[in-house]
Amino acid sequence: MSLSTVIGFSLSLLLIIVSIIELTTNFKIFLHLSGLLMVVGGTLAAAHVGFEMRYVKQALGNIKAIFFSPKMARGMLTNEVARVIRWGYLLQKSGIQALESDVKSLKSQDAFLAYGVGLVVSGYTGEEVRHMLDNQVETAFQRHTVSVEILKYMASNAPAFGMMATLVGLVVMLDNMDDPAKLGPGMAVGLLGTLYGVLFARLVLMPAAEKAHQRESIIRFRNMLVAEGLVMLAERRSPRFIQDAMNSYLDPAIHFDIDKAPKK
Repeated sequence: MSLSTVIGFSLSLLLIIVSIIELTTNFKIFLHLSGLLMVVGGTLAAAHVGFEMRYVKQALGNIKAIFFSPKMARGMLTNEVARVIRWGYLLQKSGIQALESDVKSLKSQDAFLAYGVGLVVSGYTGEEVRHMLDNQVETAFQRHTVSVEILKYMASNAPAFGMMATLVGLVVMLDNMDDPAKLGPGMAVGLLGTLYGVLFARLVLMPAAEKAHQRESIIRFRNMLVAEGLVMLAERRSPRFIQDAMNSYLDPAIHFDIDKAPKK
């Protein structure tokens, strides 16, 4: 689980509930199924109209995914440097054929790494490897952030559908003008649509979009880091040069040190 996401979401809900408890004991006035259906249903419907279904499904999956730990964390970057350096030693000791077994094992684990090592094994120059991997990194990032744009689109629409629910509530309220006792409760119910729209946008959709984008940016950075290492493998750079070059991309606190690495 992503502890920060769970804590942040739970704390936000708790603060809203406590605020309501402080203001009124009639909690049921904040529950309005029709308004909720208009906001959530309308937002989802607009997303399906504006985007292909598979991308909307991916976007909704991102909402669920933010509550789980990310695939790539900060500390894992050191391991990526160590892996490329190990490949550098293999190249020095056994030649290009030594990497072929790693390509086979990587295909089912990490498609990007398998593709990159395959380029090195194929004998491309460093610049050729850099060009192809840069294309791979950027196009993958663009594909994976389509869902982020959909979430932001939904977040911009949710308050509008909340206002629509409010307008419907006001029309119903005005239809009961002959009974003044119903005007206050009717107005309260009508305004709940706006409340639902804002909460859905600002507590669910926008945070999910930002966290999904952040995670994809980390994966993009990791792929750029690994791509740089593979370029240096293609150029037959020494393991120590690879270490220093890759470490230059990282926070000094997570630098890899060949001299401190366990000897095999």
